Amino acid sequence: MPNPPSDDAPADATPRDGPSSPATVAKTTPVQIVLIVLGVIAFLYFARPVVLPVVLACVAGMTLKPLIRWLANCHIPPGFSAAIVLCLLVTAVGIGFFQLGRPALTWMNDAPQHMTALRQRAQKLFPRFARFSQAAAAVNDLGASDEEKKKEQKTTPTVQLKDTHGTSAFINWTGSLLAGTGETLVVLYLLLASGDLFLQKLVRVMPTLQDKKSAVEISHEIQQNISQYLFTVSLINIGLGALVSGGLYLMGVPNAAMWGMLVAVLNFVPYFGPVAGIILLATVGFLTFDTLWSGLLPAGWYLLLHLLEANFITPVLLGRRFTLNPVVIFVSLIFWTWLWGVPGALLSVPILVSIKVVCDRVPTLSSVSELLTN
Repeated sequence: MPNPPSDDAPADATPRDGPSSPATVAKTTPVQIVLIVLGVIAFLYFARPVVLPVVLACVAGMTLKPLIRWLANCHIPPGFSAAIVLCLLVTAVGIGFFQLGRPALTWMNDAPQHMTALRQRAQKLFPRFARFSQAAAAVNDLGASDEEKKKEQKTTPTVQLKDTHGTSAFINWTGSLLAGTGETLVVLYLLLASGDLFLQKLVRVMPTLQDKKSAVEISHEIQQNISQYLFTVSLINIGLGALVSGGLYLMGVPNAAMWGMLVAVLNFVPYFGPVAGIILLATVGFLTFDTLWSGLLPAGWYLLLHLLEANFITPVLLGRRFTLNPVVIFVSLIFWTWLWGVPGALLSVPILVSIKVVCDRVPTLSSVSELLTN
């Protein structure tokens, strides 16, 4: 006959480590984390036409938010102040595009002639390479008679380039660009005109008072850091572009303002932007001047200014709060460029700054914050 249960034993004794344990159910395995991350990346990639304008508008809204607050202190309604700021922004960009876009289009139309002149200039400045190419061509024709050479020239097929899909692809790309720009401007206006509406909604859905305070602090810090970073970097790049333009003008380089504006825009992209600017100005220098050292002057001037900006001016103005790990910046640049192209390259550092702010505020992500810090 079985013994009765003891009075000291609990009535509903069940194994603590059984499958129904809440700790076991709530625990997320590494495989699930990897699947979630891959799913988010796939969503961001395929939903790019929808997500990218929203992200661009959010970053631009954080940058322009202090200006909206200043206009609000002047008793101007948010909707009207947002319209004023947006009109000034579009007007400034439009004037810059029409004033500096015309010489850029002219230079692009003459690109084949520029490439021919650049090749001839390179053969003149580097005669050894020209002789090497001529020697390589002579080796290819070694042992062939004059009749065989003439026959080969006659039988060589002529390559004709037919633009079958280029025009349609350009039209589609232009349409997508205009549509994305329009969506970004509309979302940006709504974000600026709504004020702190989304932050108030976020605070309401938070369950506890501590969560509400954390959400407000994280939101304000992200907005402050993004605004300070982009505003400071924009001023630095504008000053850099003005100095580059002034130096190129004194050197006698044509369209100096256009090249200064272009290198200022390229300087927003870490690592790759300055490298592209140096290559571009070296090409312009070789097309403008006849000697080797004179041709290197534009690129050398930009390189000198960039080194001063990157090693002295930017660290002093931004401080250690924006000192991120260079390896993490480089990996983030590659990832977002692959994901969203040129806009992703421009957004890589602001996104990284936002992630660092969240990791600094959340104790469980302190190890990630330490990884992001230099």
